[in-house]
Amino acid sequence: MPELTTKGTPPRGRFAPSPTGPLHLGSLVAALGSYLNIRQAGGVWLVRIDDIDQPRSVAGMDRQILDTLAHHGLESDEPVRYSSHHQADYETAVGTLDTNGWLFPCSCSRKQVRQSQHGIGDTLIYNGMCRKAIHQTGMIRSYRVRVPEQAITFKDHLQGLQTDSLPQTVGDFVVKRGDGQFAYQLATVVDDHVQQITEVVRGSDLLPSTGRQILLQRLLGYHQPEYLHLPVVTNQQFEKLSKQQGAKPINQDQAGANLLLALELLRQSPPPTLAIESAEAILKWATEHWHSNALTMTAKVTLTTEN
Repeated sequence: MPELTTKGTPPRGRFAPSPTGPLHLGSLVAALGSYLNIRQAGGVWLVRIDDIDQPRSVAGMDRQILDTLAHHGLESDEPVRYSSHHQADYETAVGTLDTNGWLFPCSCSRKQVRQSQHGIGDTLIYNGMCRKAIHQTGMIRSYRVRVPEQAITFKDHLQGLQTDSLPQTVGDFVVKRGDGQFAYQLATVVDDHVQQITEVVRGSDLLPSTGRQILLQRLLGYHQPEYLHLPVVTNQQFEKLSKQQGAKPINQDQAGANLLLALELLRQSPPPTLAIESAEAILKWATEHWHSNALTMTAKVTLTTEN
């Protein structure tokens, strides 16, 4: 499986929030980092609503997220793509995996997979029970990709050289559930392909997903984007800011202050004079002075005050 890349393609980046809750400071840092990296390269920045998991999506939250981004001067250069509107694209990809022999049906429940583990903690590593044939009669619970023994190695432009041996980290992973729900790993790979994304700048909490996504890109014959995983923002208890942890929503009426704090967390050292400037002026300065190498090779940055 050769590593595929696209040459001569204009730079295209994206920010893909899930509409499960309002944006918080950690989300803004990820959005701003992706925006600045692609803008400095003279590229196109897109916003995609990752609503593939419809049961978890909150009605109207997509609009709120887009409004918050707009208040901070962060608007998509092209129409916003909604993952839930493109089921046919994902079905085509699943069909390709099946035709090429990479897919198999599985009847194992999460409980069965968990019970087969020994000392792995919360990580569910599939043990290959249905690889050759469905282990027991009954309904198909999922469709899984056969992962190869060969490790996935790639360069992250901030976190350095990465190697993921999928049989040891996740095993054969789900791309489609028995009820027809497509998995995030598949949907984001297909979306990036359709939108011709050339670089993915996002939080380091998604670094463990990258090996699976690169494998899918190779199996489907897609190009492989460049990757840069930013440090995630944590609170003073070193917990990642998240909707599940009750992180405070961004106050969009304080866009300038929010952007300056996000730039500080991205180690960009904005001058104090920017405090009186508009969001647009702050973004202009930040684009001209963006240096991703100012960030250390770390997975986290911590707020000094609660936010």
